[in-house]
Amino acid sequence: MPSVPESLLAADVELPTASAPAPWRTRIDAAFWWHRATPDASSVSLPGKVVPVTLAAFVRYLDTPVGPYHEIFASPVLLREWPVPPLHIPFIAVDSLASVHGGRANWALPKTLATFTWGGSSIAAAGEGWQVSASARAATPKFPVVGGLRVAQPSGGTLRRAWIGLHGRARLGRVTVTATGPTLARWLAPGRHPALLISDSTMTVGAPR
Repeated sequence: MPSVPESLLAADVELPTASAPAPWRTRIDAAFWWHRATPDASSVSLPGKVVPVTLAAFVRYLDTPVGPYHEIFASPVLLREWPVPPLHIPFIAVDSLASVHGGRANWALPKTLATFTWGGSSIAAAGEGWQVSASARAATPKFPVVGGLRVAQPSGGTLRRAWIGLHGRARLGRVTVTATGPTLARWLAPGRHPALLISDSTMTVGAPR
């Protein structure tokens, strides 16, 4: 499954033989952030025209078809398709074997395993040879949010696409990010970035097409 080195799954990991099919209706807290893509970002994305914006997120899944878990993912650039430019996600990590299997089987997401710490405004994830941390600060009161994201993942010579719908409450803010790893240090930019801080909201990851 195509991915950056940080998202490779160790050969000795024993995954479940089955997991919940899509769609997945979930309840989440999350910190989404974005920044202008670095010059190296396109080297770890799909070929073709892109929007030079990197989008990343820490997500705490409070309720899912496979139980609660934590996640980090990042899309180095957005694909230039309208009206909603899709994410291509070559890096995604969780702390749930069932989520690893479900992400790979349903949406061709190259999920790997990581350990997470989630303490108030400070969040961190670490895996084999990489680490990402973020400290979040809200700047506005909570407001209703309704929207979604598209994802497009390579699978069997085509792109497996899905819509991720979100509705709930959020605040605008900033996150301060650090990232290390074989490729992450080159395209997931450190420093302060604008953020959308989501709390106790519903996210539905749709069936792939």
